[in-house]
Amino acid sequence: MSIRVLVADDQDLVRTGLAMILEAQSGIEVVGQAADGREAVELARRLRPDVCLFDIRMPGMDGIAATRELAGAGVDDPMAIVVITTFDVDEYVYGALKAGARGFLLKDAGPDLLVQAIHAAANGDALIAPRITARLLTAFADPPTGRTPVQLVDPLTTREEQVLIATATGRTNAEIAIDLHISLSTVKTHLTSVMGKIGARNRVEIAIWAYETGRIDHRGNGPQNGGKS
Repeated sequence: MSIRVLVADDQDLVRTGLAMILEAQSGIEVVGQAADGREAVELARRLRPDVCLFDIRMPGMDGIAATRELAGAGVDDPMAIVVITTFDVDEYVYGALKAGARGFLLKDAGPDLLVQAIHAAANGDALIAPRITARLLTAFADPPTGRTPVQLVDPLTTREEQVLIATATGRTNAEIAIDLHISLSTVKTHLTSVMGKIGARNRVEIAIWAYETGRIDHRGNGPQNGGKS
């Protein structure tokens, strides 16, 4: 079954380019295109694509508002949405993730990462551009008073620790598979287990937990001494 994708961007050339990149991939079908947020929401509700790819800055309704409409708190059947933007602004990152986005990419991320993000979102995973993941950790350099990381009931295995640290430092699933000489499906299996054990919902929360337990530092470097929980 092909992954059905809706693309929304107010710039015709960008929207067409994104659609062409995705259509060139086997297993992905672009089922609709929208030039603004309101049209994107209407099309998404009518077409029910597997993944929506939304630009942040669109007229009428921006990508964050559109994401909130389709995947925000209180939505009965939230959709998988990846937000993409030219602007590397923390406000956009936080806004998109809080609105329910399963991915956040910059438009210079390249076709490979774009396709990975679409597949991740379709599989219920989340992929955040690696350099953004690392930078988000700086917001947690001084955790709020009383904030404590989830304590493990079931310890991570050695391989799960390796996958955790690689994910937290911005490696993609494909890169982790190459680095650890394991299959992509094995990486996904370990990642699912890690997320279940530490109570994380996406790669950003994995990175935050890894930082809070001393496995990496706030610059995204690891492993660190100690910090086992």
